[in-house]
Amino acid sequence: MHPDFATLIARGVLRVIDGTRGPIAYIAAYAEDGAWFVENIAVAPEAQGRGLGRALLTATETEARAAGQSIIRLFTNVVMTENQALYTRLGYRETGRRPYGPVTIVDFEKALTPRG
Repeated sequence: MHPDFATLIARGVLRVIDGTRGPIAYIAAYAEDGAWFVENIAVAPEAQGRGLGRALLTATETEARAAGQSIIRLFTNVVMTENQALYTRLGYRETGRRPYGPVTIVDFEKALTPRG
């Protein structure tokens, strides 16, 4: 769960929100296996609670729709209960749990309805 930023930047799939002292939030997302996949999303601790994660996910959903995708997928560590609650509030549903090294991953997906 450590992003390879150089690769993500080179692929053009990293979106960053800058603060006064540098990046404060980012999301890496792209088409994969018939869906839009959020590989990683993070908000700096000092920037949390401002809706940045929600804004990044909303923008990514818009991007996925524009790319013709109808499903968006992501995952989080089972101990990240705040993330799980946010994803559920935003319409994602849990699709399973699986081991990932020493942790358990919770998979989520959301059906994207077309916007007219």
